[in-house]
Amino acid sequence: MTVRIVTDSASDLGLDEATSLGIDVVPLSIRFGNDVFLDREELSIDEFYRRMAESDDLPQTAAPAPGAFQEVFRRRLAEGADSIVCICLSSGVSATMESAELAARETDGEVRIVDSRSVTAGLGVMVLAAAEAAAAGAGAHEIVGLVEAMRERTHVYGAIETLENLRKGGRIGNAQALLGSLLSIKPLIDISSGVVEEAGRQRTRRKSLAWLRDKVAEHADEIETLSVMHAQADDIGDLTEMLAPIVDPSATRVGVIGPVVASHGGPGVIGLCFTLRS
Repeated sequence: MTVRIVTDSASDLGLDEATSLGIDVVPLSIRFGNDVFLDREELSIDEFYRRMAESDDLPQTAAPAPGAFQEVFRRRLAEGADSIVCICLSSGVSATMESAELAARETDGEVRIVDSRSVTAGLGVMVLAAAEAAAAGAGAHEIVGLVEAMRERTHVYGAIETLENLRKGGRIGNAQALLGSLLSIKPLIDISSGVVEEAGRQRTRRKSLAWLRDKVAEHADEIETLSVMHAQADDIGDLTEMLAPIVDPSATRVGVIGPVVASHGGPGVIGLCFTLRS
């Protein structure tokens, strides 16, 4: 049985990671003013950050059209796939999953849509695990069960510099109370449930990074995978140094947050994702 894995560009998978496991990545759209680009296909990560630094307009994102998913589903089924498992950005922050579900209903063949209830590396690690299981011969039902179990054990936290992007993008969720914070407060958010929630407040950036470190330390003996993602943060090395005594650095996945999540998290955000052992 051949199962193909599909996801969206909010998974922040590296090109090598996706290619080596045969993962199809459907891009969301990024808008700067009147200019609209397909994530990664028409707008590289470096170009996105350059535009965000230079533009007066905050970037906006849009879910893929159902047709973008449908094209991938139909192509993979025509190539001989028995079924498809599509793992999407949290439905709590995006209409991406709804678009994938519409596409699945219009596709002849078995297409299973799974809500990751996560973002960036949280979504990415589920997709990688699903693709590895598919390569090992697992069926669609088994892979869906694997992802659904992982999402209950996956935690995503972020240390952000400004709430402006989240507020203007309408993704502030249950962290509304943070909007009244003093400018000196560094907000911490929890996206483990698939929506943005307040996790804490610190007075300095250094203390925010220490808070992230302490979250890892709380679960150090239970962590199965650990990812550190950042929006071109200059101090990412400070966090990895803090984590080194707790988790083997060679087992820590470090990457850059892509345009979809960075559009809402803003410049300098650092995200931490870990999955606990079952």
